[in-house]
Amino acid sequence: MNSKLTTIIFFVGFALSCNQKPAEDQSSKTTVEPLTVVEKKLILFFGNSLTAGYGIEAEDAFPGLTAARIDSLGLDYRVINAGLSGETTASGLSRLDWFLEEEPTIFILELGGNDGLRGITPSETKKNLKGIIQLVKSKYPETVVVLAGMQIPPNMGQEYTKEFSGLFPEVAREENVELIPFLLEGVAGNPDLNLPDGIHPTEEGHLIVFETIWKSIKDLL
Repeated sequence: MNSKLTTIIFFVGFALSCNQKPAEDQSSKTTVEPLTVVEKKLILFFGNSLTAGYGIEAEDAFPGLTAARIDSLGLDYRVINAGLSGETTASGLSRLDWFLEEEPTIFILELGGNDGLRGITPSETKKNLKGIIQLVKSKYPETVVVLAGMQIPPNMGQEYTKEFSGLFPEVAREENVELIPFLLEGVAGNPDLNLPDGIHPTEEGHLIVFETIWKSIKDLL
């Protein structure tokens, strides 16, 4: 091989070797840690058709309005609406376990109205409400329970009506939970704020109910 050809081969080989990437040093790689997702705290509304928003869109019912207010304030909470039309305190107690897979920070209990409309003995309603509260507390002692008080028309007689409305403050006192004295304050009995059935609030009625609830929970958030 002549010297000129040897020189050309040398420079070509040198150029190729310079273009090769060096082997990666695994020890110099930067480890990227996965992002930690912070779970928002839970507010659970547990009730009947009032909570479910019977006759209106779910976002216009007081749980939906609560969620909207929380989002607008940028608070670290989310809302679950566990309202079921026709729910009594007995049926609520029987289905509660389904909703306690996750710890609620605030548990708002809105049941009893259907008991009163059906003439269920107030002592039975009281027992069931206490059972629901005790079940929540036994599983999640740190959960704040808010009990929504209810009143009914005097169709069942004055004595029954008085005993019924009085059981809610009794339960709240005995179980040491927060009390909303009357959930439908300023709404019940007003035809302009209720659907034709005279029981379920309109969208405007739910706005008033929401403000009643917000007064009770805003300092808990």
